[in-house]
Parts: sequence; C-alpha cells; structure tokens
Amino acid sequence: MKIAARVAGVLIGLLVLLVVAQQIAAESGEVVVLTTHDAEGRPHETRLWVVDHEGSAWLRAGADVQAWYGRLLERPEVEVERAGSRRPFTAVPRPDEHETMNRLMREKYGWADRFISLLFGRDASVPIRLDPR
Repeated sequence: MKIAARVAGVLIGLLVLLVVAQQIAAESGEVVVLTTHDAEGRPHETRLWVVDHEGSAWLRAGADVQAWYGRLLERPEVEVERAGSRRPFTAVPRPDEHETMNRLMREKYGWADRFISLLFGRDASVPIRLDPR
C-alpha cells in the first residue's frame, strides 16, 4: 500500500511538473492576444505565438479542434494585441504553409516549440495569416 501511494505521488508530481513546464514554454518569447467572437458576439481572448512571414503576421492553431480556431472559422474578423497595440485583422487559414510555419515557429521559439511539439505534435497544425482590415 505504501509503495502504491508513493508511486501515485511521484506520478502526480511529474504530471504537475509537466503542466508547469508546458505553461512556461507556452509563455516564452513573443506572445500576442487574439480576440475571436462566438456566435452571440461575445469576445474570447487566447494567448498565442506569432511569426512574421512575407509581410504578414501568422498564427498557428495546434489542431483544428481548438475552440478559438472554430470561432475564427465562423467569424474570421479578429483583433490581435501585439506590442501594446490592438489591430483588426481578417484571419485566413493557410494549410499549404504548414511546413513553413512550423519551421519559422521552431526558429523563433526554439526549445519551447520543440517541447510543446513533443507533448502535442504539430502534424495537424494549421497556419493562419492575418490580413489587416
């Protein structure tokens, strides 16, 4: 019984450590605030990484099942707060840029991107170009 309790304690401790490490990784480097709106028009904020490519800012949805990505598909008019400035954009999913965005995110965010990729994978990620409105 004592061994089972210790094993459970170690597993819980490792899980907590993993969650904390993921949070630290997710908040490392430049993080922007994306505002999407639900069907009723209520705003929802999500913190995300951003890269610049060919004159546009780009985001990446980790998987197409994320709530913010679903709202973005329904209402692509979004706002992004970056470096203290809030601007309106039209979000344009660009699955054809998958490999380029993964490479750019890996280059910009380094260890943090590699760590989160190990946890969640990037095979189903979707690049999103932000076109100014």
